[in-house]
Amino acid sequence: MTIRRAKKKDIDKLSILFDKYRIFYKQQSDVDNAISFLKKRMKRKESVIFVAEERKELIGFTQLFPIFSSVSMKRTWLLNDLYVNEKARGMGAATKLLNAARDFGKETNSKWLLLQTAADNFTAQTVYEKNGWIKETDFFYRKDI
Repeated sequence: MTIRRAKKKDIDKLSILFDKYRIFYKQQSDVDNAISFLKKRMKRKESVIFVAEERKELIGFTQLFPIFSSVSMKRTWLLNDLYVNEKARGMGAATKLLNAARDFGKETNSKWLLLQTAADNFTAQTVYEKNGWIKETDFFYRKDI
C-alpha cells in the first residue's frame, strides 16, 4: 500500500471515494459536485489530500484544511475527512493516512491537528484513539448558519 499526496489526475477516482464518504454522513450522492469541489480545493490550494493506493486503486483518503491558532501564532490543520473503502478496511489504510497527516503537520511546523467525527461513529473513534488522538471535552460550540 502506498500513501501519497493526491494529484489532479486522481480526481475522478477520488471523487467516488469522496461521494461514498458523504453518503456515510447521510448526504445525497452527487459525484459531479464532488469532482467540482475537489478540483476547486486543489486549484486554489485550499486543502491537502492524501490517498491510500493499493494495486493502482485508490482505497482511501484524508483531506486537511489549513487553519491557524492565534494563541500559538502557528498553523494548524483540520483533518476534515477520512475515509477507507469498505472492502479495504482492516488493511491499515486509516492508520497510514493518519500517520501521513501527522507527518505533514510536522513538516509544516504546525501546532496540532484537529478532527471531528460523529458522536456515534465509534469505529472511527476507536481508530483515532488507537493512533494517539486525544478526545477533547473542552472548547466545543457550533453555530449552524
